[in-house]
Amino acid sequence: MAMANIRLAFRPINRFWWNEQWMGYPVGEWYEASSNVVNASKLKGKLLLIVGEMDHNVDPSSTMQVVNALIKANKDFDLLVVPGMDHSSGGPAGDRKRKDFFVKHLLEVDPPYWNK
Repeated sequence: MAMANIRLAFRPINRFWWNEQWMGYPVGEWYEASSNVVNASKLKGKLLLIVGEMDHNVDPSSTMQVVNALIKANKDFDLLVVPGMDHSSGGPAGDRKRKDFFVKHLLEVDPPYWNK
């Protein structure tokens, strides 16, 4: 089980230097080997992705690349896109979704039904 927000995919769209700072230059085979896009088909277990629609730091299309790869690999996952949200953990909506996700999948208890 995993939860990720503001995740960079392989070779981020707006900050090419980010990975190089941690993974070295020149770009080698280790970049692709560590890519969430390339490895999406290997997902086992539950996954929750949270992204702010207006993230100026990590382009939301980076998360959508992972989402696309997961769909193509026929993987089940949860996704919360928070309209108007910048670079964050999803604000109150993200907090609730994250807590409910862990309650459901770690404690194996249904979270409260919020739509009353």
